[in-house]
Amino acid sequence: MAGLRIENLSFSYGRRKILENVSLEAPKGKILCLLGPNGVGKSTLLKCLAGIIRPNSGRMILDGRDLKEVGIKDLSKLVGYVPQNIGPVFSTTVFEVILTSRLPYFNWSPSRVDIEKTEGVIKRLGMEKLAFRYTNEISGGEWQKVVLAMALVKEPSLLLLDEPTSNLDLKHQVDVMGIIRELVKNKNLIAIITTHDINLASKYADVVALMKNGSVYAVGEPRCILNEKIIQEVYDVKVEVIRCASLFVSPV
Repeated sequence: MAGLRIENLSFSYGRRKILENVSLEAPKGKILCLLGPNGVGKSTLLKCLAGIIRPNSGRMILDGRDLKEVGIKDLSKLVGYVPQNIGPVFSTTVFEVILTSRLPYFNWSPSRVDIEKTEGVIKRLGMEKLAFRYTNEISGGEWQKVVLAMALVKEPSLLLLDEPTSNLDLKHQVDVMGIIRELVKNKNLIAIITTHDINLASKYADVVALMKNGSVYAVGEPRCILNEKIIQEVYDVKVEVIRCASLFVSPV
């Protein structure tokens, strides 16, 4: 199967179970949003897929390859991971920090191809005016685009975004999600995004998976799966779902 298949994935911190028998499929050219309350394992699942932590059991198959068997260098090419609330470690230009994400492709110094790939991502994201500004001089929304560019410049097959719109104003939320959707469709990528914003997920996701107690509680297309009953069962809060051009979920 072309795409990502997660089979019976489990992970524990000591005796505390975080993920338990998680199974999901994510096809190419689609956005899968993970929803659910804090502490249900959404970020942990992304870390397993990114190779940051190793699951206790289960398989993660990307285009026929088990990610647990892929070496670190090859995995860093296959997977673009954007964690929550990452900030610049030191001040350098936007161009330089994006170029560093090409490290899996070069040994001692970047090639002309690496520089061209960096230039291409900057242009694609409309960041030309930011390219030679220093990272400590840009806004939070602009930095969020930089982090996205760092993931994309590796040309991954799988894009993992942990709360990519947190702390962004409405304009930057729309900009970032629009860019992600366009790139996923045009580049035939797989994107898995965690978010607490159900309305944002309903607008941009092709598939949503709601998690509860470390497991997948429900999965499907947003209009089919996001209803009052399931949302109340997952979040323990009564809501009203208003169906118009896109869904709107409001507490009652």
